Amino acid sequence: METLLTNKTASLTELRDPKKVIEQAGGKPVAILNRNQLEGYFVPASAVGKLEYAPAEEGEAMAAMKRRKVKLKPTLDYLKDK
Repeated sequence: METLLTNKTASLTELRDPKKVIEQAGGKPVAILNRNQLEGYFVPASAVGKLEYAPAEEGEAMAAMKRRKVKLKPTLDYLKDK
């Protein structure tokens, strides 16, 4: 079973009326399903407008990449042989 990144869902048929989907979701992202399979996410403009972006501090990006590299090391090692 696939993990959804939101607790709101709608079918492709319901997406024919996107305004209704937005109203029912309360402005939050909606997972779009087709026959109970995830097709993608519908993210209303109101949800994106709430995001705040700030530049990374010096060294913050490199530190984040190093943390991710530790978690990805088994996958990276596996892909070396491919």
